[in-house]
Amino acid sequence: MLAGCTQPRPVDPTPAPTGSSAAPSPSATPTTDPEPVLVPDGTADENLPLFAAVTADVWATSDQGSGRAYVDALAAAGFDKATMEVTRDVSTVGNPAESIQFSVRWGDQCLIGQVGPSTGDPVAVVVPVLAEGTCLVGDTRPIDW
Repeated sequence: MLAGCTQPRPVDPTPAPTGSSAAPSPSATPTTDPEPVLVPDGTADENLPLFAAVTADVWATSDQGSGRAYVDALAAAGFDKATMEVTRDVSTVGNPAESIQFSVRWGDQCLIGQVGPSTGDPVAVVVPVLAEGTCLVGDTRPIDW
């Protein structure tokens, strides 16, 4: 036996028109969420939707294991490359990293993304800046491109 779960659909409180000549009401038009955009004067939380969308977009490509791909995509979306950090995407013995972290410092907050085989789905969060003034712990690679 198979079972499945779905979320209930919102119920339109207006009754459905009867008869074949009735036109659909404007409220029946499906709405879509707007594409996330950079909010330059906003908070890290306000910019998390764009950060998460960029992370997911890169994760869906063949470049999903390249830290540079995330940095480049975030910069293309308007985030300041000078405020970014990224971990290495290759281990010290030359194997692909089990996970990659990348960040954008946003004032006293950090937008942090993590991807990789050990991570599962991409993760994007907002956390406070570390006491050292950085977002990521440990050795990060230079962003010199």
